[in-house]
Amino acid sequence: MTYGPIDYFVIEFRTDQLTGESLPALLELVQKKIIRLIDLVIIQKDGEGEYQVLEMEELSPDVVAVFNPLEVEISGMIQIEDIELIAEAMENNTTAALFLIENLWAIKFGEAALRSGGRLMMFDRIPFEIVNEMMELFEEAEI
Repeated sequence: MTYGPIDYFVIEFRTDQLTGESLPALLELVQKKIIRLIDLVIIQKDGEGEYQVLEMEELSPDVVAVFNPLEVEISGMIQIEDIELIAEAMENNTTAALFLIENLWAIKFGEAALRSGGRLMMFDRIPFEIVNEMMELFEEAEI
């Protein structure tokens, strides 16, 4: 079986401002088989800087019901060291979602490239915030 590249995402929210607005967009990517969620861990950090980890299998049934349509697989690839590193970087009174996402869209292309003798020399991702900032600068420069 061939796997697509896996991205590691951490998205932090102010705990008192959680709306769930991003879940439908994520669900659409899963349903269209563009991505597959390999793992998901929720980290909550309180006002004193103490954190707790909420793994999918530990969540209450009503919370799990929100995530069920995402078809999250629990791979165990996210390690305690990853969680500790993220928790340390989090601000107080925040909740972070730590995702491993397999890029299913890349499998067919990757297999074809390998069959034709190609090899991946380099891969990097430019975060959307940086892209948007740069595009705004380009637009301002044109004006």
